[in-house]
Amino acid sequence: MIGEVFETVGFARKIDIGREADWRLDTMQGATVRGMVATLHADLTQRGGVMMQTMTRGNESSAATGDLLVAFELSQRWWKVGFTTGMGHRVRTRRISAGALELLAQAIADAKKMFGLAAEARVISCYEAGREGFWLHRYLTGRGDTNYVVDSASIEVDRRARRTKTDAVDLRGLLALLARYVAGDRRCWRVVRVPSVADEDARQLHRTWETLQGDRTRVINRLKAVLATHGVRLAITADFLEHVAAARVWDGSAIPPGACERLTHDWVQLQGIEEQVAAVKAARARLRVDPATATGRAVQALQQVRAIGAGGAWVLATEIFGWREIRNGRELGALVGLAPALYQSGATQHDRGITRAGNAHVRRMMV
Repeated sequence: MIGEVFETVGFARKIDIGREADWRLDTMQGATVRGMVATLHADLTQRGGVMMQTMTRGNESSAATGDLLVAFELSQRWWKVGFTTGMGHRVRTRRISAGALELLAQAIADAKKMFGLAAEARVISCYEAGREGFWLHRYLTGRGDTNYVVDSASIEVDRRARRTKTDAVDLRGLLALLARYVAGDRRCWRVVRVPSVADEDARQLHRTWETLQGDRTRVINRLKAVLATHGVRLAITADFLEHVAAARVWDGSAIPPGACERLTHDWVQLQGIEEQVAAVKAARARLRVDPATATGRAVQALQQVRAIGAGGAWVLATEIFGWREIRNGRELGALVGLAPALYQSGATQHDRGITRAGNAHVRRMMV
C-alpha cells in the first residue's frame, strides 16, 4: 500500500491507495474546514502503479457553487453591496447611490464576470429589514434572483462592550451568514416573510388610525403641560381657547402671551388631527367583508370569537391571519411577542416574562 498525505488548512489527511485499485472520480467533492469551503478535485491517473491526486482551493475555482452571493448595507444616501461565491472566498465590494437600480444591475453583472460565473448564474441576496421596506426585495425577485429579508435582531454580533462597527464589517458578516444559510444552516438568522403589495397596503388604514391616536395624545399632553407650568388646569373642550383667554395665574394676571401663542398653535394642530381621525373612522366603517379573499374569510372567522369586534378582527386579519400561514401556537406567540423569555444557566433558572418582540400592532390588540 502507498500512503499519501495531503495538507488542508490545519489538518492532515492520509489516503492509502492500493496498487491494483481502479479509481475513477469525475465529481467535485466539497469539504468544510474551519469555516472555509474547499473544493477537492481528484484527478486520478495511473503512472507506473502510483496514483496521483491534486487539490484545488474553492476560492481559486469560482465554479465551486455556481451561485453569486450578494449582501446589501442600505443607507439613505449610499448602498454598499458585497459579492462572493461562498464561505471563505474572496469578497468584492461596491458602493452605489441609494436606489440606483441600473448601477446595481451593472455591479451584479460585473461581479459575475470577475468571479468567472456564467451570465445566467443564480443570484442569492440578502439585506436587513428596515426603512427600505420590501420594494427592493420585489425588484430582486422580479428579475429572477433569490432574496432574503433578514430580521436584524437575529444577526450574530460580537458581545464585547466596544466592538468594531462599520459597514464593511457588517457586510462581510452578512455574506458569511448568507453562505451558512444557503449551505443549510437555518438557525443562523431569522428570515422575514414578505407580504404581497395588496396585503401590505391593506394594513395602512388601521396603522394610520394608531398613528393619529398617538399624535392626538401627544398634542393634548403638550397643552396640559404648558398650562401646568403656570398653575392652570383646563379641560380640553371645543371652547378651549376662550377658557385660555379668561384664565388667570396665581397672582391674578393673564397667561403670558408667548404661552398663549403656543397653546393656540397646538390647538390648531389638534383640530387638524381630529378631522383626520374622523375621516379614518368613516373609512373603517365603510369596510366590507369579501368572503372571496383570505382576509375577508379571516375577518368573518375572527368576528365569531367572543370579545373580538370589527376593528380588532380587521387588525388581526390584515396583520397576520389574512396572508400568513401559522403552523402552531408557539409560532403565533413568537410572532406577536407573547412567547416566554426563559433564562437558565447552571443552577439559575427563572422566567423573565414575555419577549415583547415582533408585531406590536397585534400585541396591543391582543393584550
